[in-house]
Amino acid sequence: MSISIKNLGLTAYESTWNEMKNFTSKRDQATLDEIWITEHEAIYTLGLNKKDYKKPLRDDIPVLHVDRGGKITYHGRGQLIIYPLIDLERYHLTIRSFVTLIEKSIVGFLSRRDIKANAKIEAPGVYIENKKIASLGLRIKNHASYHGLSLNIDMDLTPFDAIDPCGYKNLQMTQLKTFTDDISIESIGFEIANDIKHQLLHLKS
Repeated sequence: MSISIKNLGLTAYESTWNEMKNFTSKRDQATLDEIWITEHEAIYTLGLNKKDYKKPLRDDIPVLHVDRGGKITYHGRGQLIIYPLIDLERYHLTIRSFVTLIEKSIVGFLSRRDIKANAKIEAPGVYIENKKIASLGLRIKNHASYHGLSLNIDMDLTPFDAIDPCGYKNLQMTQLKTFTDDISIESIGFEIANDIKHQLLHLKS
């Protein structure tokens, strides 16, 4: 059983979220897994963990309450979004082992560019010298995942200054452009999506 990778281009967050929910609700055991690559217009999204939530310090960017795990984050142009719509049972994965698999793909991608990065068990995502370059937030329904990861490529990072990113006060964000000129969102999206796909298919073999 294969995994289909689709590049959606620039999309509106809310409509893509609705499409993910729709896809997941209609799945059955024969449904092929998909990985979506996209980029969103400026938006703050607030996950299910609303503990100690503080409103953003600016009101020119909408805030959308969504059903993924985690706290508040920012999405905008120049940030790669990957949504793995995966039946975790098919690969004998728990949500924690799936998060680790995704983080491994991002760390591997950066390593191939001689950028040293790491994941943190206590704070999902990928970090370069304690600055966060990638965030993760998933939702699992009937063993199937939706939502996913965001990787900062070449974007305006200032909207992060108006929030506590992922609930962490004073967490500094960084982006790929600081470290390399290799910043094609589409090609990076396919590289990471294919790595996630290959890791998953390897679990089945």
